[in-house]
Amino acid sequence: MKEELLIKIAEILDVDHVNMKDNLKDFEEWDSLTGLSIIAMSHTDYNKKITNEILNNLQTVEDLANFILA
Repeated sequence: MKEELLIKIAEILDVDHVNMKDNLKDFEEWDSLTGLSIIAMSHTDYNKKITNEILNNLQTVEDLANFILA
């Protein structure tokens, strides 16, 4: 399940793959639209609600994955 989520995050960030230790804000595609896409994906695919405030406090791909899959 985690691997599937990493693939979805990579697609949203428009990269080939992501690593758990990657800092979210270091991605070239990281912006408010990307944030909205992540929020929508987590709600639609994982029934997990993320607010902008929560998303802004998540630092790494691992933080994001752990929050969504918790």
